[in-house]
Amino acid sequence: MKLLDIVHPAAKSLVDIARSQDSEVGDGTTTVVILAGEFLRECKPFVEDGVHPQNIIKYFREAAQMAIARVRELSVSIEGKDAADKRELLKKCAMTTLSSKLVGGEKDFFGQMCVDAVMHLDQDLLDPRMIGIKKVMGGSMRESFLVDGVAFKKTFAYAGFEQQPKYFENPKVLALNLELELKSEKDNAEVRLSDPAKYQEIVDAEWNIIYDKLEKCVASGAKIILSRLAIGDLATQYFADRGVFCAGRVTEEDLLRVTKATGARTQTTVNDVTPEQLGTCEVFEERQVGNERFNLFRGCPGSKTCTMVLRGGAEQFIEEAARSLNDAIEIVRRAVKNAAIVPGGGAIDMELSRHLRDHARGIAGKGQLFINAFARALEVIPRQLCDNSGFDATDVLNKLRQKHALGDGEGANFGVDVNTGGVIDAYEAFIWEPALVKINAIGAACEATCLILSIDETVRNPRSEGADGQPIHAPGGRGGRGGRGGRGRGRGMRR
Repeated sequence: MKLLDIVHPAAKSLVDIARSQDSEVGDGTTTVVILAGEFLRECKPFVEDGVHPQNIIKYFREAAQMAIARVRELSVSIEGKDAADKRELLKKCAMTTLSSKLVGGEKDFFGQMCVDAVMHLDQDLLDPRMIGIKKVMGGSMRESFLVDGVAFKKTFAYAGFEQQPKYFENPKVLALNLELELKSEKDNAEVRLSDPAKYQEIVDAEWNIIYDKLEKCVASGAKIILSRLAIGDLATQYFADRGVFCAGRVTEEDLLRVTKATGARTQTTVNDVTPEQLGTCEVFEERQVGNERFNLFRGCPGSKTCTMVLRGGAEQFIEEAARSLNDAIEIVRRAVKNAAIVPGGGAIDMELSRHLRDHARGIAGKGQLFINAFARALEVIPRQLCDNSGFDATDVLNKLRQKHALGDGEGANFGVDVNTGGVIDAYEAFIWEPALVKINAIGAACEATCLILSIDETVRNPRSEGADGQPIHAPGGRGGRGGRGGRGRGRGMRR
């Protein structure tokens, strides 16, 4: 979505609501676009028949408010469960999200990974930036793993790097935002000497500065030194000779996560480094993953971060898997923060549709038609699920309508069974989704529909288009005035 360059205002509105859904909830971007499109389709006959858009907007907003209130009524809280039960319930939510994704075949494996990742975070903040996702081509999906700390790809290093130790237990970690390499003077620098012997003093001073920095780093007691800026070949060899591991040019995101996990504080100078400014972890190791080497920090005491390392046979596949897992992580985060869930599989949409139809029968006038249209539009979700699964949508929807028409709400939890092509109690089958996803989707889709309906006309500049509707300067369009390739209406240039 971020790469789409859309000019049409109506299409742009749909992209905007999908983006807002992604940033607010993390999943349901397809749902909100499908709902908005179906709302507009249901509105079209009324607009063509001359109904004023404001009448439609009024009743659509009323229907959306009723639907959202009904979702809140039907939602079930998963608060009050013990830790094991809660993890299992969150895993079910993640698996529901992954069912429609490319990694759906391994939803049990990845669902557990997503829950473990979210539970590693600070439960008050649940900052998704603290979950790193690294992609390594090669291997199978099952070879993906979760690091209870930080993992990042080996950075650029000089020859002395291979002589450094690659495994530590309970090491001290020093994080720097500082260059550790020999800096030469700028090309245009001018140094005037009265005595040629003074030149050697200037050269020695440059070396003494870098050696002083390196000695202070080692004296701090740190066994792992990370810097966001370069660590040169001299420093790399110096640390290798003293049994210290170093890595330069660590990305800002990875360095932030290392400091959060180990408790280290990023320093901009090596002067007066105290033990309190150093971090630690139980185990540090460099590990080969496919063709890449990763630096792993495990067992961090204040660990509020983790890293997923994804494997797969093709780059495009891994990219799609990362997007799918991002959706599942967001769903688990929302379920932890707002512990209200509703049955998925189109069950909640069919129940809302039935509820609105029942309400519409008590309305006299045109409003009955508009609320019925809103109710019909909600059925697009189970219909689309049937189409995606290769089943007859008409047959399945008739079964769902019959179930949801039962008294006392017996069939309120029935949705589409994408495995058999029938209907199933989605709640009993653990096909769940956070209530927040559905509330946000209905609200955003309704607002986008009302926005587009409220547009009276689209104003175009006919002089900028040809007879076939193409821009004049586009290939195939008319050129200039009267179809001639000469000058237009304006006064020509003086010859």
